[in-house]
Amino acid sequence: MKRKRTSKKKVFLWSFIVLFLLGAGIVSGYGAYLTDKAKQATTSSQLELKRGDMSKKRDEIVDPYQDNISILFLGVDDSEKRDYDSNARSDAMVLATLNEEEKSIKLVSIPRDSYAYIPQMDKMDKITHAHAYGGVDYAVSTVENLFDVPVDYYVRLNFNAFVETVDTLGGIEFDVPFDMTEKNSDDQHGAIQLEEGQQDITGEEALALARSRQYDSDQARGKRQMEILQSIFDEASDMKSVTKYGSLIDSIGNNMKTNMSFDEMSALHNYVLNRNISFETMQLDGEGTYINDLYYFKVYDDSLASIQNELQTHLDLTQPNDTIDEKNKKDSSYAKKSSSEKEEDKDY
Repeated sequence: MKRKRTSKKKVFLWSFIVLFLLGAGIVSGYGAYLTDKAKQATTSSQLELKRGDMSKKRDEIVDPYQDNISILFLGVDDSEKRDYDSNARSDAMVLATLNEEEKSIKLVSIPRDSYAYIPQMDKMDKITHAHAYGGVDYAVSTVENLFDVPVDYYVRLNFNAFVETVDTLGGIEFDVPFDMTEKNSDDQHGAIQLEEGQQDITGEEALALARSRQYDSDQARGKRQMEILQSIFDEASDMKSVTKYGSLIDSIGNNMKTNMSFDEMSALHNYVLNRNISFETMQLDGEGTYINDLYYFKVYDDSLASIQNELQTHLDLTQPNDTIDEKNKKDSSYAKKSSSEKEEDKDY
């Protein structure tokens, strides 16, 4: 029987542990050591987007110290068994917008099977396939097209980082919603077995819970992923975990790619430290459907439009959001572009 623990006081998203640790400020008696490790980890993780430093949806490069910004978090399984021409599918996608003045954060969980337009491929497909087709460049442009907002930064983490983070923390407390039997990260069938109820879970168990697709819906899966990631931050934010930050930074640095510099990550430290921070999670509504005998998650137009508007407003973008009909016309017009115009888009 696994021991029970009292719940912690904070909730947040695991992805922001990355920014908190790598962009951390001073932790008494430990800050200089962590800062040096974080700088090294961030430097070794740099992978710029082909478009350059600025989204085509921006008029100028953003400064995270004073501007509202957006970050796309990608969770991928890049093991040999699931690799697709060196670009794994993105198994988890979360778009975050950060409002500097309000010190508020909005997070959108994007179902991996969402039926979305991939500009570089000039076709509709599952959004998870964007990364498989063309890595972070395709994933970023697809998300920008879906929500009609700029994606300023990305953080790409593989599942080794997820497992190692949970295990380094000594496990996390989680209320398992159902009895389950799943594969582990090595694809061993039945290796993970959990019973319903509140308990401590390991990294492999947390990963199995986050990835499982056979027990509930795509939307429930996205909500479950959010809850697991929040539980990880609960544990990491406990002061007794401070001595583990060095190992956590090493694990994250070894399993991460990003276009954020250490200085840019450091700008986000104030969001984590702000006790009055406003934090909101959102999820696309839709329904499963089959197109040419393949399963997709068809996002409802009104749900997409609502979240588009929320993100636009949160980023304080002056250009009004396109309607769904106008957006569809834009997507259709792409197919009519000349070959040279399409090649220019692909460079992005």
